[in-house]
Amino acid sequence: MLNTGKKDEDSGDAGIYYNLDKSVVLQETRAFNETPLNPRKCRTIITKMVYLMYQSETFQRKEATEAFFAITKLFQNQDPALRQMVYLAIKELADIADDVIMVTSSLTRDMNQKSDVIYRANAIRALTKITDSSMLQGIERFLKQAIVDKNASVSSAAIVSALHLVSSNREAVKRWANEVQEAINSKGVITQYHALGLLYQIRQHDRMAVIKMIQNYSRGALRSPFAYCMLIRYASKIMDEEDGNGRSMYELLESWLRHKNDMVVYEAAKAICNLKDVTSKELFPAVSALQLMLVNHKPTLRFAAIRTLNKLAMTHPTATGNEASVDRLMKQITGFMSEISDEFKIIVIDAIRSLCLKFPAKQSLMLGFLSNVLRDEGGFEYKRAIVEAMFDIIHHVPESKESALSHLCEFIEDCEFTKLAVRILYLLGTEGPKTKQPSKFIRYIYNRVILENATVRAAAVSALSRFAVEIGDLRERIKVLLTRCLDDADDEVRDRATMYLRVLESEELCKKYITNETTFAWASLERSLINYISDESAHSVPFDISSTPVVTKAQEEAERQRTRAAQHETVASPSTPSNAAASAKAASKLDPQTQYAREMEKIPQLAVLGPLFKSSKGAELTESETEYVVTCVKHIFPQHLVFQFTCKNTLQEQILENVTIQMSLEAAEDESASQLLLETVIPAPVLTYEAEGVIYVVYKRPNGICPIATFSNMLKYTVKEIDPSTNEPQEDGYEDEYSLEDVELQPSDYVSSAFIVDFPRAWDELGDENEVVETYELTAVPNIKTAVSTMLDLLGMQPCDNTGTVRDTQTTTHTLYLAGTFVGGFPLLARTRMAFATATGVTMELAVRSTNLDAATVIANAIS
Repeated sequence: MLNTGKKDEDSGDAGIYYNLDKSVVLQETRAFNETPLNPRKCRTIITKMVYLMYQSETFQRKEATEAFFAITKLFQNQDPALRQMVYLAIKELADIADDVIMVTSSLTRDMNQKSDVIYRANAIRALTKITDSSMLQGIERFLKQAIVDKNASVSSAAIVSALHLVSSNREAVKRWANEVQEAINSKGVITQYHALGLLYQIRQHDRMAVIKMIQNYSRGALRSPFAYCMLIRYASKIMDEEDGNGRSMYELLESWLRHKNDMVVYEAAKAICNLKDVTSKELFPAVSALQLMLVNHKPTLRFAAIRTLNKLAMTHPTATGNEASVDRLMKQITGFMSEISDEFKIIVIDAIRSLCLKFPAKQSLMLGFLSNVLRDEGGFEYKRAIVEAMFDIIHHVPESKESALSHLCEFIEDCEFTKLAVRILYLLGTEGPKTKQPSKFIRYIYNRVILENATVRAAAVSALSRFAVEIGDLRERIKVLLTRCLDDADDEVRDRATMYLRVLESEELCKKYITNETTFAWASLERSLINYISDESAHSVPFDISSTPVVTKAQEEAERQRTRAAQHETVASPSTPSNAAASAKAASKLDPQTQYAREMEKIPQLAVLGPLFKSSKGAELTESETEYVVTCVKHIFPQHLVFQFTCKNTLQEQILENVTIQMSLEAAEDESASQLLLETVIPAPVLTYEAEGVIYVVYKRPNGICPIATFSNMLKYTVKEIDPSTNEPQEDGYEDEYSLEDVELQPSDYVSSAFIVDFPRAWDELGDENEVVETYELTAVPNIKTAVSTMLDLLGMQPCDNTGTVRDTQTTTHTLYLAGTFVGGFPLLARTRMAFATATGVTMELAVRSTNLDAATVIANAIS
């Protein structure tokens, strides 16, 4: 499948679409003749072929023709997704294959299907692609019917196809003007946009007809904001082509500045700013509209407004915010900071933090201000907000690190809050060794050992130890300081000093206990402890921390930054500061799995399933631009499997009712998949415009089976159109369905990561009674670094003893240690030995041990 002799220079990863060999893909098309036909396999082969064409791979005419006729045999299969891929391939092969008109009858038949099958639109696009001028008359009647079809996707496909035909068959397309005008009056947002574009192409050489069209449809007849944007561009073009009389359309542009849609307002403002010889009076309403966009919550809108104002300022100077105004702003803030309460000072500090992230060049000024207010009188929350702001600046503006750490060192010299001192000492221990002059921070840290309370002294000891590990030149001197701590009055300080002195004697211990880049997922640990305390029957055995997921510190920091961003957004919302802080505090305690668990606990059918073992990452089952956006999350319970489908309706002119998912087992790698029992489907009652709904599909896993399988999915619902006059849904609706991507159950879905301190010892203790060993040859993998990354994704286990990172792509041998917990509470350990050779790729021996043989077998066979 892959040509491993040639490496991909632009990517470190390998996959089925990298380094494809054309001859191999063409040979794979023989699968189109198999009986029974495997639709999924055929889709994959066609995807490879189309990918090669998109990568400018040259297909000879004979090759293209043979591939084309092989693909036409797939018309016998009724799989909708496969049929769509067939049409895509036909479109790409139309220009290089012979006798493509042979499929005209098949395409015409599919285009005129009475049922609203999903591929009608695709058939229209493919048909017009293979049609020449001599054949157009034969399908003209069908295309005119499709333009006014009630299905928006079919109508849009016909209109877009007509747009492609205009250049070569203008006279024929002109005869469709009545149908196009009717399509403009349809309820479909995209249909109106496409129809308006086609009508303009038909009339563009008749200036008066274009002006009349603009005036007619500017009176509110359109529902599509895209169509209004198109109309604005046509009006702007008319004004550019004419002098004097063209200004008659200025009133139309000015009226669109008051449109309810931001996109239309921006397009109108941009059009006015781009007018020839525009006056200041004409610019005033457009500039005002753009200034309002600068404070809009949508980043794209703010960006567009700034760009347009910047371009306008080059010819019409306007007052726009820049870095020069920051100095003046900071002086104003300094003047009133002493006059407001701590509650509002926190809001100001957050605004300064955001300002610094926007203008990194001003970080020195901002840090000086924060350092000054940090020395002023204030409560804990106020001081904490300042310290957090400085932490964020250090994280996002690396050049500020040295200065910010110096300011924090001065603050802890006279800090009355123990919690803040401990946090700052931790940051000094983490970031201090990475600065240009790390030794200057040691004096501040050791002063805390002498002058502070026991809690701060213990934190200072830990910070000193990190300097000793990271900077070899300072290790011996720091050991002297730690030795003095052995006489401390507090046992915690003495114990820490003793431990770190022992750790510093061994590089291996330093890596294991100090520079270890993994930590527990604290939200998951909290949830596990709450469940353990709440379940009295579990108290007979000790709490098992190995079931708690382990994450890297980078992942933990990313989650912390995400939570902090959510807090700032909450503070910025029109709520009281106390309520905002409370909401942010509550949200910060929840990781995604906790949120899923709490939501499902509120549903009676799901609350009885027991504790949630693992939730997968969300998988997108549709493109983000489609009318319905669906994602799927898999939840594993002790005896059940729950698929959570989150569906979003992006169509403004309709609502969906009784939204459900029909799942079907498409393929399975073991017989146990057929034993899954569908227990219940919990539909989403209503989906309004831009609203999300959740559908749950619950399967029972008899005897705790863990099948590896693939499910096909069909979204089913009742559509009700929105009455534009009342903005209420109509009483009558109709049933419809929407095909989704497949969902796969993988071995990693049944495994949670676990933390093991000493892997060799844990490996020996588990024993080889339930050991399974398999050998694999990964010929498609270009190096060991990629192989390690692939293994982590496939198995879902936690790398141990720093074996999860391979820094050099030229490494020829590597051993990967993995630890995890299989559903049911069975511990899992995996040892992967890898060797790389240019001729054979990566050869790998995977050994898995567990207390349960079935669990070990599932993981050992995951690669195959």
